[in-house]
Amino acid sequence: MIFEERKMIMTKLTVVLFIGLFAAGTIQAKTEKMMIQGSVGNLSTIVETPDVEKKGKCPVVILMHGFNDNKNSSLLVVIADKLKNQGIASVRFDFDGHGESDGAFQNMTVPREVDDAVKVYEYVSHSKRFGRVALLGHSQGGVVASMTAGRLGKKCISDVILLAPAAILREDVIRGNTMGVAYDPLNPPEFVQLYNGPKLGREFIRTAFNLPIYETASKYKGAACLIHGTGDRVVPYTCSIHYHEIWKKSKLYLLDGFDHGFSQNMERAANLAVTDLVQKLL
Repeated sequence: MIFEERKMIMTKLTVVLFIGLFAAGTIQAKTEKMMIQGSVGNLSTIVETPDVEKKGKCPVVILMHGFNDNKNSSLLVVIADKLKNQGIASVRFDFDGHGESDGAFQNMTVPREVDDAVKVYEYVSHSKRFGRVALLGHSQGGVVASMTAGRLGKKCISDVILLAPAAILREDVIRGNTMGVAYDPLNPPEFVQLYNGPKLGREFIRTAFNLPIYETASKYKGAACLIHGTGDRVVPYTCSIHYHEIWKKSKLYLLDGFDHGFSQNMERAANLAVTDLVQKLL
């Protein structure tokens, strides 16, 4: 009887010891919802952290959504889940005036979104748990990611993934037509009412008219991966070809017949992005 009790006690101690060692040797996977101070207001943010050993800091990818979208877009959520499975953290957030963040969509501009992205990078880079940082953006978020990389440089950013980057937005504004709605770009109104609901503000038009998209992005000299569908009717795949030309260390994947949201096979686009990030970050 005494022997059995001692055996039971030793078994419990072993289990407790194992759990303690496991907890000391790993960082547990978790999902955190928080607010990060952006360039103007607070940015609603979700941080996904995988199970990783505490041998070093966890690499992290900052995910950026597109025009009039939010941090919970299907593509970004799929990518965040795949990154977690590979031992890479992610931070996705709503830009100012989008989703659950502060601000109004009418005040949105691309330069302000770049400022927001830099603020998120500063949060990540000052965290003791994160190591190498990569940027990933879809559509207008791709433009923001590219310009943010150009501002920060390869010393700060280890990899950049652009999915259907909407660099055509400057040409759209110069023509005076955004999302099918026409206006005078030389004398823009207070706002342009878009067909899908939101009001595009005058400042977006003014700043986009001379927006140095490729000029700023070209300052980034690091690794990059470009993924675009040849069937994209929102943003021509030639935008990604131009990025590939100015980024000498970039890879280019043109997916035959794929649309702007990669709806034909979102998993394929996400896998290409995550595979590149794994190669560059781990």
